[in-house]
Amino acid sequence: MTGNAVINLGKVDVFQQKHLVLSNVNLNIDKGEFVFLIGQTGSGKSSLLKIIYGDLNIGNGDGLVAGFNLKNIADRDIPFLRRKLGIVFQDFQLLGDRTVEKNLEFVLKATGWKDAALITERIKDVLEKVGLRSKIRKMPHELSGGEQQRVVIARALLNNPEIILADEPTGNLDPDTSEEIVMLLKQISQSGTSVLMATHDYHIIRTFPSRIIKCEGGIVHEDAQIV
Repeated sequence: MTGNAVINLGKVDVFQQKHLVLSNVNLNIDKGEFVFLIGQTGSGKSSLLKIIYGDLNIGNGDGLVAGFNLKNIADRDIPFLRRKLGIVFQDFQLLGDRTVEKNLEFVLKATGWKDAALITERIKDVLEKVGLRSKIRKMPHELSGGEQQRVVIARALLNNPEIILADEPTGNLDPDTSEEIVMLLKQISQSGTSVLMATHDYHIIRTFPSRIIKCEGGIVHEDAQIV
């Protein structure tokens, strides 16, 4: 494991209900790295992400994510692991009954923030980072798909995560908007937050050449190529 690694899996077996999904997984992602995760539906991509954010236990092997040992992490510590991770979903999962500001405030309060002035300052800061400062009072339905996904990325940044896990973040977006979202995630990685982005979009992969991890045949290939 390098000194800069934020994700390090060694000889990990990944099971879903006693079914071996991925075997002998070795994976190392460093601070500030931007990495694509590819593979067919059912190849184990989602299971690999679940291992990283503590939703699945590792079988054999060892795992360290953001300083947490996945082998012996207690259930009570999993929320603290997840505060070190920002998760970006394909389908946004914003709360439709409240404004952008209140969506972000909800997450901060749920993760222990209490000072109203600090909460307001943090919300403005992350919206500035994603170029949506002017949309703070908007409801989700008043935003375009790309804007909603930017809010989701802002939400993922709230607790200064070490890693962003982006699961098909461009799946519901048009090609131009998809490129804008990936450019934003690239910028975030350049500022020191690692990004692991699962995608089926080969146009995006060719447009933004980066390291590729591929799930195929029950194996994780660390430095894959696309043809």
